[in-house]
Amino acid sequence: MSWVFPGRCPICHRIVSQKGKKVCKECEKKLEYIKEPRCKKCGKAIDNDIKEYCFECEMKEHDFTQGRGVFVYQEEMKQSIYRFKYRNKREYADFYVEKIAEEYREWIFSCRPQVLIPVPLYKFKKRQRGFNQAEILADKLGKVLNIPVESNLVIRCKKTIPQKELSEKERKNNMKNAFKITQSAVKLKRVMLVDDIYTTGSTIDEVAKILKKSGVDEVYFIVVCVGRGY
Repeated sequence: MSWVFPGRCPICHRIVSQKGKKVCKECEKKLEYIKEPRCKKCGKAIDNDIKEYCFECEMKEHDFTQGRGVFVYQEEMKQSIYRFKYRNKREYADFYVEKIAEEYREWIFSCRPQVLIPVPLYKFKKRQRGFNQAEILADKLGKVLNIPVESNLVIRCKKTIPQKELSEKERKNNMKNAFKITQSAVKLKRVMLVDDIYTTGSTIDEVAKILKKSGVDEVYFIVVCVGRGY
């Protein structure tokens, strides 16, 4: 099957010639992994060993407990995520999840999440796209780490404008009342949200807020990419 349908690099989309690899050598060198120093709250890369938090986390309180991301959201990953979401390259999820597990398996287990919850898409957008990228990531990560996935606990009940087009204040208003809980979450005390990108945290915060109102104590998140904290 690998001869008939050879794997393609999730960064450049060329065929990967090296056996057992999901990404080609050249592209692997271009990827920027998030290492220390990073924000202790949202996981963004910061440029100061003395600082504990990025500028945004210093300026505002978040509803989530803590989060982490694998890659800095730079040009190569922007193109990769774009093809994943809008060009139906669902196979890229295998690479993303592999890297999440490699980099953050221990951290995820230390958070002790009872379930993974994918950040939901609005129903019409999901129908148009054909899938929810966060759901694909959560399902694959749940299988790798043997953590249950709750895809229907939270739904997006409001059509929102793409966040990338908005300012920080507009993003917050855009996400207000955009989600709702479909069933009781009282039995859950620790959950982990799964998504592709974290930028300002408006979406994650809004989901975390309604989960906490439903009885959840700690809401963590794990994503593929995080913007810079400086």
